[in-house]
Amino acid sequence: MNGIDLSGRICLLTGAATGLARAMSLGLAEAGATVIAADLDAKGLEETVTLGAGLRGHIHAQPLDVRDTEQCRTAIDRAEKGLGKLDLLVNCAGLGPVYMRHDFVTRPMPFWEADPERWWAMIAVNLRGPFLLSHMAAPGMIARGFGRIVNITTSFSTMIRGGNMPYGQTKAGLEAGTASWADDLKGTGVTANVLIPGGAADTGMIPRDIVTDRSKLVSPDLMKAPILYLASDASNGVTGKRFVAQHFDPKNPLSAPGCAPVAWPDLASGASRGLGEDKKG
Repeated sequence: MNGIDLSGRICLLTGAATGLARAMSLGLAEAGATVIAADLDAKGLEETVTLGAGLRGHIHAQPLDVRDTEQCRTAIDRAEKGLGKLDLLVNCAGLGPVYMRHDFVTRPMPFWEADPERWWAMIAVNLRGPFLLSHMAAPGMIARGFGRIVNITTSFSTMIRGGNMPYGQTKAGLEAGTASWADDLKGTGVTANVLIPGGAADTGMIPRDIVTDRSKLVSPDLMKAPILYLASDASNGVTGKRFVAQHFDPKNPLSAPGCAPVAWPDLASGASRGLGEDKKG
């Protein structure tokens, strides 16, 4: 998506101290956007801001624990009141399986061994956090008739695979939530889509001491092209889609396998959407 100009766009990305959200923050700033990079990791945020120095746009650090309602409100207000609007919200902050067990790659953890407190913390970060921020951002976006909500989920196989409690389930919930939000937002000018790397990514969710060969992991930089597209006017009206960064075609953004309907609606083929209408007798 070379040549995209995002000057004047205000973007808020969570989890921006490292990994996927850092790469997307830099990509958006390269295109001229003003980015609020939000995370709990103050040192990582400082590094992101430093990496963004000299780019066409600007990156501002925003301390944020997405589990905290007031902190979420502060982050949204920084965009809405401090910068005048919020055009793009990217919900990328997340706790991965490594949070439950460091060596999960070589020693998957069955659900009965999961720590209930950590289970609840992962639900709060991966599922409740995106809801809080989107819930707060949507009214302003709707009032202006323009906005983008992009949720970072994962592959279907990861959602249902064993030894993955409860990371896969949180992402399945967010995937379903995105489909529902896209439906709610029809006709408002605000869109809701999913973006995923398309495989295990070279981030801290895959510990370097456990997986030393990073050559087969997806580079976070692949997230740049699809997020630029989604932040731009080129994606006006595009909603309820899931984009796969590894297969994304900038010349044909809506082509498969880089793009498909969100939440695999084909799985529900034949099922009625009306309450009670699928009952038989």
